[in-house]
Amino acid sequence: MSRTDEPILTGIRDAAADASPSTAIEAVTRHLCGVFGASGISFLTADLGGKALVRIVATPSGEVEEATVLPFDGGPRERALRTQKVLVGDGPAGWTVFAPVVERGDVIGLLEIELPAEPTPETVTDIGTAAEAMAFVVIANRRHTDIFEAGQRTTPVTLSAEIQRRLLPAAFTCEADTFALSAWLEPSASIAGDSFDYSLIGDVLHFSVTDAMGHGVESALTATLCVGSLRNTRRRRRSLIDQAHEANDTVAERASPTGSYVTALLGRLNLRTGACALLNAGHVRPLLVRDGESREIALPLNFPLGMFVEAEFEAGSIALEPGDRLVLLTDGMRDRDAAALDIPAHLRKLADRHPREAVRAIADAVLDLAGPTLADDAALLILDWRGPI
Repeated sequence: MSRTDEPILTGIRDAAADASPSTAIEAVTRHLCGVFGASGISFLTADLGGKALVRIVATPSGEVEEATVLPFDGGPRERALRTQKVLVGDGPAGWTVFAPVVERGDVIGLLEIELPAEPTPETVTDIGTAAEAMAFVVIANRRHTDIFEAGQRTTPVTLSAEIQRRLLPAAFTCEADTFALSAWLEPSASIAGDSFDYSLIGDVLHFSVTDAMGHGVESALTATLCVGSLRNTRRRRRSLIDQAHEANDTVAERASPTGSYVTALLGRLNLRTGACALLNAGHVRPLLVRDGESREIALPLNFPLGMFVEAEFEAGSIALEPGDRLVLLTDGMRDRDAAALDIPAHLRKLADRHPREAVRAIADAVLDLAGPTLADDAALLILDWRGPI
């Protein structure tokens, strides 16, 4: 951190600390407006659909007064988020700096600052630093208030969708030296119990994609039992087979209606060696993209979780090579009209794209064929292993 950065970060920290969680962003943007001599400043949050930004205007008490939706249109806002680079534009009213607010590759929003004169390179760098700090302000404060979540909801959310969303990790993208991971869920109109999850513990990356049978609240509750069980055994450092056994028993014994089950693909990647264990419980086969070509990965076959009490499970493995891409998806990606999508061909075309952009492109392709409302949930997780560092 440079000496120039220190007062900027200290000012942001103090402004956020002196405000309530629901007004922290307003306090920080007011502070930054003075620091940069801006004529206007906005924090725009990414909406839940991933296709727009939302400008939230809050009252002094922290209530959402207005939420303006700004759909992606290929302009500087969208380009700044997709490239995750600070962009500068000029117009009749002056200069505007678009600074992406991201954390480990995950898009949180955008800091938009209007300036009366062309910013110097040093000012652009300082605004980028402020945007990085803004990410942590949002992360810290959204734990205590609904204002961010409420602002992101550009369409009504049903009870089953509310339950389903709580199962997803807080960030859909995670990036480090050795890997980049991104996932996406496109829910159906009636919610069909799809979910994904991941966690990094030391040098081991755990990940999963699951699909609970049925639709609506019952499906979301079955998914909750399954994902909760998988997380519980994972956090107790148990093997993939142990995770499958306990989730199987939990769903078989407690899910309603009786006979509910969950298909699942569980994975565990050693980031130092590329050794990847995979367990397929009645799920769609994963795909491996290597040297621009994609193929299905054959794994031992297992029953879905919860289908049979005391079922046995067997895991398989694959040795990833630096540059490999692993793709996990649910059957909604191939259901009905979406079946016409040539996913391997899309993966070949997207081989050089960041996982964050690749999952979005494939999800958009599914919606183009089977949307705008899907008959079944469609979930996708893409993991790049860059090799040991």
